[in-house]
Amino acid sequence: MRPRPAPGRPGSAKRGGGFTLIEVVVAFVLLSLVMVTGFEVFATGMARAGDLDDRSRALAIAQSQLAAAGTEELFREGQVQGQSEDGRFRWSTLITRTEEGQDPRRAVQAPFLLFRVDVRVDWRSGAGREQSLALASLGLGQKPQ
Repeated sequence: MRPRPAPGRPGSAKRGGGFTLIEVVVAFVLLSLVMVTGFEVFATGMARAGDLDDRSRALAIAQSQLAAAGTEELFREGQVQGQSEDGRFRWSTLITRTEEGQDPRRAVQAPFLLFRVDVRVDWRSGAGREQSLALASLGLGQKPQ
């Protein structure tokens, strides 16, 4: 025996097994929302990976400048600037004499001086924002004769 159609809705008892138009539209809207969210997560992750790569390169440049100070040449007060081969990273090294850790009431009679080396690396990120990284260290240098 067949079910009777509901009053005011002819043929509702004979509904086929397919989807209605509204169900298909809702399914596509939900699918597109999931795909857009997935794309955003992927794009953000890729941008972060690029930023981390830039920061790693800047750190390598700063560390090499710190290592070069006082080893390639004797410590000399002043500032040196330069840029990477591709021109994306600009660096500056500032060497100053410092009295850190010394008692100002007592004169030091050592053949060495204490120098502070500050290195700063600047670059523009993929998003166009200015970025910078700074490192500092202390080193012993010979007292000028």
